[in-house]
Amino acid sequence: MKHKHDRKKIGKEEYKTTLIQLQIELVKLQKHIIKHDGKVLIIFEGRDAGGKDGSIKRIIQHLSPRETRVVALGKPSDRDKSSWYFQRYVPHLPAAQEMVLFNRSWYNRAGVERVMGFCSDGEYHEFLETVPDFELMLVRSGIKLLKYYLDISREEQKRRLEDRERDPLKQWKISPIDVEAVKHWDDYSLARNIMFARTHHLDAPWTVVRADDKKSARLNIIKDMLFRLDYKDKNDAEVLPDTDIVFNYAESYLKNGMIAE
Repeated sequence: MKHKHDRKKIGKEEYKTTLIQLQIELVKLQKHIIKHDGKVLIIFEGRDAGGKDGSIKRIIQHLSPRETRVVALGKPSDRDKSSWYFQRYVPHLPAAQEMVLFNRSWYNRAGVERVMGFCSDGEYHEFLETVPDFELMLVRSGIKLLKYYLDISREEQKRRLEDRERDPLKQWKISPIDVEAVKHWDDYSLARNIMFARTHHLDAPWTVVRADDKKSARLNIIKDMLFRLDYKDKNDAEVLPDTDIVFNYAESYLKNGMIAE
């Protein structure tokens, strides 16, 4: 079954109006985090060209840069490769009053590293065994952890990657891995399905975002964030996410078309 994306797309004006309302809610959330010494960590994973950059950009647009950080780590150094796997990520975790957004994360090991052979079988299996315990430690330490996987169809990924090649303002996004992403679609699907099965747990569940329509995906990610996190003067009517767009992972969604094959 194909990825279902037969919903009516949101109009430009409605998108702009809703986005501003949600960004006002995000500012309220940040004030609450600062006042109460909160620590928030949000992980963004997904296919290449899934829309992670655009979603993060809209979230942080009007937030205080002092208490908001985006982490997008590059290729690991030789020292990183010889260290405990999570070590390079630990310095970037949020301290009190901070919101940190990871644009890709330790889940590289379950995705691109596994598919492209950048890690050994032993390293991969050790990661799957230990990451739930690592995340439980973070949650127990007081970090609010949200994990989003932006899911797109094969056709949409191909269209977006071709668009990157044509657009001079998107040249920085092009990488050799993009070409491999299209070739290895099925391998990435299998790696994703294993990752969900092994790392979706009560303390840090996966939230899947159907992201073929960028505007709906962005709005519903923000709504879901605001819905899950506590803050003063929340406008409850504004922050109800569309559960056809953003939802907690369940294995049945791999079979009924809610998650792209």
